Amino acid sequence: MTSLLIYVLVGIAAAAIGLAIGVAIQKSSARSQAKTIIEEAQQESEMIKQKKLLEAREEELQIKAEAEKQANQRLTKIQAAEARIKQRELQLNQQQGDIARRRNENEAIKANLDAQAQVLESQKTELDKLTRTAQDTLEHISGLSADEAKEKLIESLRDEAKTAAASYINDIMDEAKLTANKEAKRIVVQSIQRVATETAIENSVTVFHIDSDEIKGRIIGREGRNIRALEAATGIEIIVDDTPEAIVLSGFDALHQLVADGRIHPARIEEVVAKVRKQIEEEIVETGKRTAIDLGIHGLHPDLIRLVGKMKYRSSYGQNLLQHSRETANLCAIMASELGLNPKKARRAGLLHDIGKVPDEEPELPHALLGMKLAEKYKEKPEICNAIGAHHDEIEQTTLLAPIVQVCDAISGARPGARREIVEAYIKRLNDLEQLALSYPGVIKTYAIQAGRELRVIVGADKIDDVETEKLSAEIAKRIQDEMTYPGQVKITVIRETRSVSFAK
Repeated sequence: MTSLLIYVLVGIAAAAIGLAIGVAIQKSSARSQAKTIIEEAQQESEMIKQKKLLEAREEELQIKAEAEKQANQRLTKIQAAEARIKQRELQLNQQQGDIARRRNENEAIKANLDAQAQVLESQKTELDKLTRTAQDTLEHISGLSADEAKEKLIESLRDEAKTAAASYINDIMDEAKLTANKEAKRIVVQSIQRVATETAIENSVTVFHIDSDEIKGRIIGREGRNIRALEAATGIEIIVDDTPEAIVLSGFDALHQLVADGRIHPARIEEVVAKVRKQIEEEIVETGKRTAIDLGIHGLHPDLIRLVGKMKYRSSYGQNLLQHSRETANLCAIMASELGLNPKKARRAGLLHDIGKVPDEEPELPHALLGMKLAEKYKEKPEICNAIGAHHDEIEQTTLLAPIVQVCDAISGARPGARREIVEAYIKRLNDLEQLALSYPGVIKTYAIQAGRELRVIVGADKIDDVETEKLSAEIAKRIQDEMTYPGQVKITVIRETRSVSFAK
């Protein structure tokens, strides 16, 4: 135990001695390494110092060069500015010299003008003296004062000017009338020439051809019940006479489907008529739409489109109403273009001007006023409504479209071949025109000429004077408008003349 302790103590002592020796050796090595590191650090710091000094010198040289460059640029600018200032000073000196010279010239001119003004003033004073002397002499010679002479001269010049002005106005009015008539004829003729329409009259009487007289008997039916049912259902007159294999209908063809089917009896007649009526209604709408598209008219109310389509199945004096309205619409558009107005509005008014002839109801109104009310109902513009209502002078024309529609309606109805009348009705209308004029006192003879479009009234010169002839013409025209039905317009000419006849023997 004791020996073990000794060995441990010896070991510890040996370890302590070894540790002390190792520490001494490490300290000696560390000092040498530290010295080496310090020397290397000193060398490296010296090198960095040299490098930084070089960089600082290079940067100093660059800054110095840049400063010298900027200084040179500023010097150049300063020199250029000094040169400009010197040039400006030279110009200002020159301008000051010019101003001084002009001032001297102006002073000389002013002095000259003052001298001339003094001379003119003295001359004016002398002229005033001479004028007063001459005026006193003229007043003494004429016996009139200056004011009286001035008034007489003004009055004379005023009368002369009035005469010249009246003559000039008359010349201008005559020239304007001549030009206006010529221009109006050109526009009307050009409008008529540009609208090419058929002159044939569409007939609403249909001749229905049948295969045999047996079918004619079946159409008549037992004791005429079939034909009575047909007339009651369609509202047209059916004429069955001795004409072989033909039946005359006072309207459009309503028998084709019935005869083609072969079953002819009252119940079948009502069924077929209802079916055809539905087809006709569809065709009316389609015709109205196609007409609006052909004329380039947009935005029409559906009911107005249907009324336009109904025109296809109406006629006026033998002229198809739809064809007449289309023709009037085209004429209105052309005439409006010639006059510088809106052709689209004119075409619209022309197409709708006769819709009052195809209403769903039949009120006691002229067709023009009824058409205007229908247009107002379906929200047409006021100028369109006025053109429709005024085309027969039932209301006042407030827009330029109204006379255009009126004129184009007359052109379409008055062209040759457009309309026809039954001979008896035609003769009766002419007689009624003549008798209406003969009912006035002082009328001797009357003549309806140009197919009833002009009425010439001859009056006694001893019974009516010239003023009353104008009144008579207006009264006859008013009565014709109120009491008679006629196509287009009627011109009333009242003739009053005095004849003195002598014979030399």
